[in-house]
Amino acid sequence: MSGDTSPQRLTPAQRAGRYAALAALIVGGFFPFIWMVLTSLKSEGELQKFPVQYLPSTLDFSNYARVFSEQPFAQFFLNSLTVSLLSTVLCIAAAVPAAYALARLNLRGRGLLMTAVVTFSMLPVVSLLVPMFRLMRGANLLNTYPALILPYAALSLPIGILTLVAFFSAIPRDLEAAAMVDGTTRVGALTRVVLPLSTPGVVTAALLVFVNSWNEFLLALSFNTKLSMRTVSVGVTLYQGEFAFPWPLIAAAVVVATVPLVLLIAIFQRRFVAGLTAGGVKA
Repeated sequence: MSGDTSPQRLTPAQRAGRYAALAALIVGGFFPFIWMVLTSLKSEGELQKFPVQYLPSTLDFSNYARVFSEQPFAQFFLNSLTVSLLSTVLCIAAAVPAAYALARLNLRGRGLLMTAVVTFSMLPVVSLLVPMFRLMRGANLLNTYPALILPYAALSLPIGILTLVAFFSAIPRDLEAAAMVDGTTRVGALTRVVLPLSTPGVVTAALLVFVNSWNEFLLALSFNTKLSMRTVSVGVTLYQGEFAFPWPLIAAAVVVATVPLVLLIAIFQRRFVAGLTAGGVKA
C-alpha cells in the first residue's frame, strides 16, 4: 500500500501568511543597510528636514568622495583587509588540526578540553585588553599588523574549532579507515578525505573569523594608534567632530566598510548556508 507523497497544497490564508513572514524577514534584515545607503546619498540639510524625507531628492555621491579625501580611508581599508585575511588564515590553520584531534582521536580529558574551548569563547574582550596590551607592548608589536593578527586569530580560534568539530564528527570514520588501509597516514586522511568533504564547514568557519576580525573595534583602537595603521572600524569614527556628527558622511563610510562583507556572503552564500545547516547534524 503506497501512501500519498504529493505535496500538500497551501490555502490562500497560509500562502499569504508565508509571504507576510518572508516580507517581514526581508524588511527587518535589509532595512538598516538600505536606510544607511539612502542616508549616504543625502545632504545635511535634506537629512534634517521634517517630516522625514525617506528618499533623497537627488542622488548626491559627494559624501563618498569626501570619505576618501578627508581621511586616508583607502589605507584603513587595506589595513583591515590585510589583518582580516591573515588572521583568518592563521586561525583556520590552527583550528583544523585541533578540531580534528577533538573529533577523531581518543583524547584523555576531551570533555574538559571542549569545555575550556567553549568557556574561552565566552570571555569578553575587554577582560583581556590589559594583559594583551602589555604583551604586545613588551614584544614591541604596537602599531604593527601582528598586534591585531595574533589576538584576532586567538580570539576567533574557539569559533573555528567548534564549527569544524561538528563537521568532522559528522563524516563517517569508515572513509578515513579505508584510506588508511590503502596506506595513507592520519595526516593524509585529514587532507585527502576529511577536508574535501568538510569544505562548507571550513568556508563557514573562515567567514565567521573574517567577519569578526573586520568588525572588531576595541583592540584596533587600543593597539594601533597611528593614523596610518587604523582599520575601517576605527576609521569610521574619525569623521565625527567635537560638536558635529556629519551623518551622511559617516553613513557613506559605513557603506564602503560593509561592501566586502556583502560581497563575501554573496560569493560564498551557498557554501555558507550549507555549512550553517549541515554543521548542526552531529556535535
